[in-house]
Amino acid sequence: MTTLKNQPPPSLTAADMVKFKNYLIENLSRALEGQEIPPGKQTEYVTQGVAEVYERSQLKLPDAVRQQLTQDVLNEVLGYGPIQPLLNDPEVSEVMVNSAKSVYVEKKGKLTKTPIVFENDQHVLRVIDKIILPLGRRVDADNPAVDARLPDGSRVNAIIPPVAMDGPSITIRKFPKDRLGILQLIEYGSLTENMATFLRACVLARLNLIISGGTGSGKTTLLNALSSYIPENERIVTIEDSAELQLQQDHVLRLETKLAGTDGHGAMTVRDLVRNSLRMRPDRIVVGECRGGEALDMLQAMNTGHDGSLTTVHANSPRDALARLETLVMMAGMDLPLKVVRQQIASAVDLIVQQSRLKDGTRKVTAITEVAGMEGDTVVLTDVFKFDQTGVAEGGKILGELKPTGIRPIFSPRLEAAGLKLGPEVFGANLSEMLGNRPRRRE
Repeated sequence: MTTLKNQPPPSLTAADMVKFKNYLIENLSRALEGQEIPPGKQTEYVTQGVAEVYERSQLKLPDAVRQQLTQDVLNEVLGYGPIQPLLNDPEVSEVMVNSAKSVYVEKKGKLTKTPIVFENDQHVLRVIDKIILPLGRRVDADNPAVDARLPDGSRVNAIIPPVAMDGPSITIRKFPKDRLGILQLIEYGSLTENMATFLRACVLARLNLIISGGTGSGKTTLLNALSSYIPENERIVTIEDSAELQLQQDHVLRLETKLAGTDGHGAMTVRDLVRNSLRMRPDRIVVGECRGGEALDMLQAMNTGHDGSLTTVHANSPRDALARLETLVMMAGMDLPLKVVRQQIASAVDLIVQQSRLKDGTRKVTAITEVAGMEGDTVVLTDVFKFDQTGVAEGGKILGELKPTGIRPIFSPRLEAAGLKLGPEVFGANLSEMLGNRPRRRE
């Protein structure tokens, strides 16, 4: 073990305790950097280092305080400081550091304030630097906001003063260790078996799908689940700002955007990657989220033979999703008439799947809507499935039912042509009513 010099005094005040902990963190971090220790041995190395310094310091701390000291040092040296326990908690889906003294989490769809605090703003900045520096990113007064991701894929946004008025802020959307599939989503009540059967047929028949939803509604989770229906023999190109998709197929090419260098050159946007992907012989293009002019390139790809494409947009309803797409296409700078844009959307998009986070924190597919063409200057939408809210139970739980509307989509012949004939029960038909409850004939 590396010998640490300048030992702390044998008796500590509260302020000295903080200095002692920072002394351990600084020296053990430096010692760890100077040696090639396998990741699996680093926890043991740091724990041993804390124990050695503690023994030489001749301090007599209560066991609980000593254990907490060791854990705090481990979190700082090998993790992300005070928020590391939150990242380790499987029930926490999002961590929000509003300021050094205000940390919230999302658990099971509910926001809760935690007792966790940072020492000061500099402490928060150190954690931000620890996240972004290995990725070659930077954050400063000229570039006060940065997007990054943790090694496990969790999405990170950090923003600092002068933009963040109350001090540096970190928002981490955790990457689930266990990828949710369709069966789990059915089990959680996010959608029904009939809805899953219908969506499977749409993916296999190479329909173009847009998943619409608000922030944190579960769009990426649903996109992941639906992508599992793509056949193994197809070449898939995924395009994302921060790689989150976990496609299980073997033939997947993952592309991720790149920020410009310090000289302002070298950026690769989602739009650049969508255009480039068309030269890569994709069978399917999966864009994590359309949020700019790439929406036009995506629609053109859908209209020129790249069927079966999937993407997500931020919107609160299928009709809002169309308006959002129109706005994004306008951002491409092509100055297209609105009617032409709507015709592009109506001919390219087959289905909008609306994902929502309800007031009780649950996430559901609240609508599956067909884009049925144009009537005059208006895009026609037809709900195939809809969530019907019936009330609110005690505790705020939303009551309702996911059910088909009884309408078969116009593209049903495309499903049948792909060998995917769906029975009338999928769309809500009651077979006994269809047969008129006729009595069985006596032999």
